[in-house]
Amino acid sequence: MSDDRRAVGAGAVEAPVRDHDPAPSGKLDATTAPRARWVTDLAIALGLSAIVIAGVLFLDPLIAGAVLLVAAATWVFRGVIFRWTTALFLLAAIVLFIPIRRYALPIDIGFALEPYRVVIAVLLVAVAIGLYTKRLTWKPIVWGWPIAIFLWTMLASVMYNAVEATESGFVMGAFSNLFQLAFLLSVVVIVRQLIGSERQVMWLLIFLVAAGAVVGLFAFFERISGFNIFLQLQNFLPLELLRDDAESVRAGGNRSYASSQHPIALSVLFCMLVPIGLYLMRFGPWPHKPFNRKLAYTIAIGAMMLGLLSAVSRTGIVVLGAMFLYALVLRPKLAGILFLIGLPFVVLMGLVLPKLFESTVLSLLNTDALIASQFSSVGMAGQGRLADIEPAMQELVQQPWFGSGLGSRVVVGDEANAQILDNQWLGTAMETGVVGVIGLIALLVYPVIRMVHFSFTSTAPQSRVFLTFAIGASALGYAVAAYFYDAFSFMQTLLMLSILLGIAAWAMTDGRETWPRTKVGEAEASSLDRARAAA
Repeated sequence: MSDDRRAVGAGAVEAPVRDHDPAPSGKLDATTAPRARWVTDLAIALGLSAIVIAGVLFLDPLIAGAVLLVAAATWVFRGVIFRWTTALFLLAAIVLFIPIRRYALPIDIGFALEPYRVVIAVLLVAVAIGLYTKRLTWKPIVWGWPIAIFLWTMLASVMYNAVEATESGFVMGAFSNLFQLAFLLSVVVIVRQLIGSERQVMWLLIFLVAAGAVVGLFAFFERISGFNIFLQLQNFLPLELLRDDAESVRAGGNRSYASSQHPIALSVLFCMLVPIGLYLMRFGPWPHKPFNRKLAYTIAIGAMMLGLLSAVSRTGIVVLGAMFLYALVLRPKLAGILFLIGLPFVVLMGLVLPKLFESTVLSLLNTDALIASQFSSVGMAGQGRLADIEPAMQELVQQPWFGSGLGSRVVVGDEANAQILDNQWLGTAMETGVVGVIGLIALLVYPVIRMVHFSFTSTAPQSRVFLTFAIGASALGYAVAAYFYDAFSFMQTLLMLSILLGIAAWAMTDGRETWPRTKVGEAEASSLDRARAAA
């Protein structure tokens, strides 16, 4: 895997440096470079051969034929496929387009071999090999301590409740949950290590927003037709459909699931991508003309808003409100512009889609009915969120510091022993106590504070400053949304948060040795950005 990597400096651009170079200052000699390529090609050939043999021996003939075709195409296009940029885009595509918990590779190894698991595991190994062989150089990830503190607090809860967990039989589930969280958060490290240039970042952001728009349009189609295209992927990809029971009714029709595990998670995904779309309106490299660029990303954001309404989730509206408040407090001028631009679109959606608009937006204004709905179905599984708080607090005071143990609350299946809370903050408090909540604050709140501080105090280029500010809005939206659904159970949004945090780490560290010593004004910074772009 290799990509040109450019250092973003103050006016000068370095010559391209390949990820496989041992160091920026060193070069491979004439004999070493061909040997390195030969070794890489041999490794690829052996790996593909193993896949082909396994496919022929253990898979159905039709699937085996598909495996052979994919292996052949992989070898022919290996120069494109085995690149760090391709790996990044593949990871993003799988997160956005393949529903988690619904598909697996058709290989029986005792558990569901879901695509996202395979890709993350392969990329972890690839990054480790790249670092060991010096094809990659270690890049600061910024969020190491917050992630470590979060995982340590989860482990502390498991250790404190180890005896009870062992006796009740949920100790393996506890360690499984801990491993899963660490595995998903490792995407922060993967993304940061694979990013090599500003161009790479910008096109990744463009892909995320464009893919979000595609998902939004298909979500709207699902709402009006009842047909989910993302549950048909097994017809043209080598995937096995695990379950297709996604169905929820509200506002006179089916709520859209699209590529998410739940409509709430789908709405949160769209909200997290909106700030990125707004950022690209100003700083995106494509389209080149400002008017066309603004039009393109306005359409993309509009498509995602259609998807949000199709999910019929008030959580998404609350998240948008929280992100707008974030902008209003920190950048009131920007918030005012967004309000003036967004108001006509809100009115238009209310006129064109009145039933969806009423159920999703206007219902939030009926305070009495809203509160009553949150006290509904008391004593039943999935009772209202406000109805959960009092019994949860009574249980929490019995084990306030370390909770009942990570993984001790089972809410679905034959072994269910607890209510569905639809509240990650409350669920974490009950399982891991005050210590776990501190870890959750370190993971979800501290990065927002750090990014806000960076965006107002850093001497970085304006494009970096506003990118960090935009990702801060997305991270805040996720933290707020976590109060309204079991955020860690719906992994698509957690993976998207990890991708965005990896990009933020790049924005906050890459090329910082070239930044001015003192902060410059916005007008001067904009002129410097234009000069860099021209160079």
